[in-house]
Amino acid sequence: MNSRLLTMTAISAVVASLALAGCDKADRTAAKNTGDDTVAQVDQKARQMGDSAKDGAQKVGDKVEDAVITASVKTEMAKDSELSAMQVNVDTDNGRVALRGTAPSTAAKAHATTLAAGVKGVASVDNQLSVEPKK
Repeated sequence: MNSRLLTMTAISAVVASLALAGCDKADRTAAKNTGDDTVAQVDQKARQMGDSAKDGAQKVGDKVEDAVITASVKTEMAKDSELSAMQVNVDTDNGRVALRGTAPSTAAKAHATTLAAGVKGVASVDNQLSVEPKK
């Protein structure tokens, strides 16, 4: 990013210098102002690109964090003899966990909420599990 900015700044400076070489004083002042405006525009665009890159990196980081939370919740469910990680679908968005599927009892459903809420990074749990006793 910095090398791109430096390259654009250098090109702007060369263009301004060439413009100044064949001009009289009034033309030189106008060319200098144009060169300064160009450098300012390049600087502004570079800053905007940097901000966009930071925003994109943040979004990727959020998705990775959600994936880690989902995997951790599924791992906790797999450790529990009452709950089957295969029967519980776990979705995470910005730390909000949604549980869907089936639980063998009301107690197991409540325990699923407790397990999910205990995972680091979980902001809230939406337990949509239906109770279906084992046969």
